[in-house]
Amino acid sequence: MKPGIHPAYGPVVFRDRAANYAFLTRSTLTSDRTIDWEDGETYPVVDVEISHVSHPFYTGTARVLDTAGRVERFERRYGPRGAN
Repeated sequence: MKPGIHPAYGPVVFRDRAANYAFLTRSTLTSDRTIDWEDGETYPVVDVEISHVSHPFYTGTARVLDTAGRVERFERRYGPRGAN
């Protein structure tokens, strides 16, 4: 890699405020705020609105949309596809 053109890549704590969950990973994001982590070190913390702990897809609360019904309703309203 060419030196001096890439952002710094280091440990960062991402905190999901909705689920009260935090995890330590590496990222190029930075923050002025810091947090004392379980290992006794201080890391920058980035607050996120949603993570794998609170996202409906990962928690199993996602709703499945009735896409077949929507297509049929569209075709009843506007005619079948390729009719022109």
